[in-house]
Amino acid sequence: MMKRNFSKIIILVLFLSFITLTGLRCTIFSQKAAERIKPIVLNWWRVADSADTTTELISAFNAQYSHVKINYQQFRPEEYEQALLEAWAEDRGPDIFSIPNTLLGKYETKILPMPPKITIGKQVLTGTIKKDYKIVVETKQAPTLRDLKNNFVGTVVEDTYKDDKIWGLPMALDTLALYYNRDLLNQARLVEAPKTWEDLVSDMKLLTILDSKGKIVQSGAALGTANNVDHAVGILSALMLQNGTMMTRDNKVSFNLPSNDDPTYFPGEEAIRFYTDFSNPGKEVYAWNKDMPSSLDAFLQGKAAFYFGYASDLLKIRSMAPTLNFDVSKMPQIGGSLKEANYANYYIETVSKKTKYMNEAWAFVMFATDAKNVKSYLDRAKRLTAQRSLIKGQLADFDLGAFANTVLTAESWYHGENWPAAEKAIKDMINDVANNNRTIKEAIAYYMQIINQTY
Repeated sequence: MMKRNFSKIIILVLFLSFITLTGLRCTIFSQKAAERIKPIVLNWWRVADSADTTTELISAFNAQYSHVKINYQQFRPEEYEQALLEAWAEDRGPDIFSIPNTLLGKYETKILPMPPKITIGKQVLTGTIKKDYKIVVETKQAPTLRDLKNNFVGTVVEDTYKDDKIWGLPMALDTLALYYNRDLLNQARLVEAPKTWEDLVSDMKLLTILDSKGKIVQSGAALGTANNVDHAVGILSALMLQNGTMMTRDNKVSFNLPSNDDPTYFPGEEAIRFYTDFSNPGKEVYAWNKDMPSSLDAFLQGKAAFYFGYASDLLKIRSMAPTLNFDVSKMPQIGGSLKEANYANYYIETVSKKTKYMNEAWAFVMFATDAKNVKSYLDRAKRLTAQRSLIKGQLADFDLGAFANTVLTAESWYHGENWPAAEKAIKDMINDVANNNRTIKEAIAYYMQIINQTY
């Protein structure tokens, strides 16, 4: 009898222990799940756009992940870098920040690359009669290299994928195109914008007006100098790329090398010569000089027929010169060339190494750069897509069509660690050639050394 009672007691103790341990495990699981939806704030810092361009995007993310608040802050370009450095020094920087693609190397030590897997919790409403919220933990795989190539245009893969890791992703792209003053072309009896550089040279002879003293009254195009030509480095880069210049080799700049097809032809030199000739009074194409206003100001004032600018210049031009009768055409190409080349310049969104919320931050970057979600931002900000699947829709856009026509052939070549120093060296090279301080060959050799020091 005693044995039977003792056995019952043992069974009861084991049963109670099982119930207790099971409940404890459920409690622990519930606590871990609850941690996944603990309210957090992600600080997102950018330069390019005002907050209203991202409100719909952020709201869509919040609809799925209600516990994550996105605090968007826009900075002026001239204050942005200093604000980042000061914030990081004081351990209060942004979780997500935006940088130009050319500055990825400079900020690499500040970036937390995308992990192979991202886990993020969310609350899901379940039930039919009795509705209740259930905590679900999602696991997202980072895009593979093939995913990037299938989803984004080529330059994005070249710029953001390094050491088998993704260092950032763009919400938009930007490329150079040709803005033109319709009224000035009409007066010159020119029915369309030039499609080739040869056409542009021919048109400029009709559009450039000099007074009796040789002073430029109206310029065909602002080209030839560096300090007063907006995007001069981008324009020269586009010319070099179109001309077949090998921009880099073995992680060094190499635009002093001859053509692969003809060892006597130096495409980099010829691109610089072509560009600087526009500021040479002794040349037939003379149309610009260092005493002119900025190229954008000249275009806004109707003193320059052509302006080379990005899609991001569009709203600025409209706001600053609302009565200007202008349009946009593709960047001119070299006539007869089988290869089209354009120059890309854009921002990427990336995650700070100091963030406390790696999974949530990268989940938002993935969400914000996805083709299904980013369209509202592109429409609001009038930005050019970096997503291959959205190009066709933008080709029909009145404002962005000319730019959208170039994104698949857009390239960016700089992957060093100090783009501002490299950019200054290229501008100084242009000025030295334009001012006859150095020959083209001497200028390339000298400034290549400076640029290579940034790699």
